Amino acid sequence: MSSDHDGESSDEMEVLEANDSDNDADSGNIETKAYIPGGDHTSGEELVRDESAYHMYHQAQTGDPCLSFDVIRDHLGDERSTYPHTAYLAAGTQAEKSHLNNVIVMKMCNLHKNSKDSSSDSESEEDEDEEEMPELKTDAISISGSVNRLRVTKIADKEIAACWCETGRVHIFDLSPSLKSLEVTGQRQPSKSNPLHTFAGHQIEGYAIDWSRLVPGRLASGDCKKNIHVWKLQDGGSWHIDQRPFTGHTDSVEDIQWSPNESNVFASCSVDSSIRIWDIRAVPSQACMLSKDAHSSDVNVISWNRKDPFILSGGDDGVISVWDLRQFKTSPYPVAKFKHHTGPITSVEWHPTDSTVFAASGADDQLTLWDLAVERNQEADSASAELAAIPPQLLFIHQGQKDIKELHWHPQIAGVIISTALSGFNIFRTISV
Repeated sequence: MSSDHDGESSDEMEVLEANDSDNDADSGNIETKAYIPGGDHTSGEELVRDESAYHMYHQAQTGDPCLSFDVIRDHLGDERSTYPHTAYLAAGTQAEKSHLNNVIVMKMCNLHKNSKDSSSDSESEEDEDEEEMPELKTDAISISGSVNRLRVTKIADKEIAACWCETGRVHIFDLSPSLKSLEVTGQRQPSKSNPLHTFAGHQIEGYAIDWSRLVPGRLASGDCKKNIHVWKLQDGGSWHIDQRPFTGHTDSVEDIQWSPNESNVFASCSVDSSIRIWDIRAVPSQACMLSKDAHSSDVNVISWNRKDPFILSGGDDGVISVWDLRQFKTSPYPVAKFKHHTGPITSVEWHPTDSTVFAASGADDQLTLWDLAVERNQEADSASAELAAIPPQLLFIHQGQKDIKELHWHPQIAGVIISTALSGFNIFRTISV
């Protein structure tokens, strides 16, 4: 699946994906075995994806790589599982020339189930037209500078994106015209759109940004100079941004997450190794410290559990930690800590409906799925020393992308994960979740 993000065409699956059957691990008499990253790998052995481990797997290219993206909620229903799937995304590019960057609005459709899925197919799925190929439709909004991070929200009847750019500006775009253009058949012209609002008060670039799920139009953005600004949507449709920054971190703010159940509370993490909890009703210079030394180095990303009082964090040390907010006043330590990744953690996110499951990605080109509810199986461990070294909560290791930047669960399609990397997008569902 590929696109030149010029808003004028859509393409079928690339040869790379169409010919995946050539790499079937179960073809012929080839001896196969599971590969564990960091384990023994004999020179000359070929690593191939086991198709039976995925219910669905697709790749997509957008020309220039995207550092960040977000899933746009649609009207096709929640917890859907019937194939083929359709997904809408918004992403920001990292082009070689600053003036060639875009916010890309995407529609991925005809996402079929793997033909080698080990589970049984229903009659309706067997009758699907196998010749209908996956398709990627795009519309591009021109933007100056690479997009460091992008987040999407819905305000009234409009899909709105906040974009943190390397130029030091945060732009707000209305994606609704682009989404409408994706539904038009035939030739489409690139959409042109000026930002609804631009904030240059940070005076330096940043990465931390998040919309509140509870208050429409409320946004928080943090920069590389340790400052955080909170945005409030006004009745006239413009944003008021408090010029007094929330200051407490001593270095770059790397990520922000609003509380899923307290409208005035958000969390942030920083290069200063700390995680902080803020209440916007308090003086901006005051914050409650979750942990001063949450990681041994930079804390890159956090995720706030939607159902339970847990925060997930990932750092440059390759460690993933789980923090219980009910205990942070009495204990500065995480309730769970995992060291599997061999590079910095680049993204973490809780499953949208299962409060014990999360996904993480790292600079080691691995995307991992975890379940805190899983307990160690002593009998299985005794059969293999290699397996005994793996945390029992580690369900699945996804590989094949180079330099994974960000991942998201699709909030409406059961078990589906989308990830972006320098090598493009993957959208898949494993047999584990």
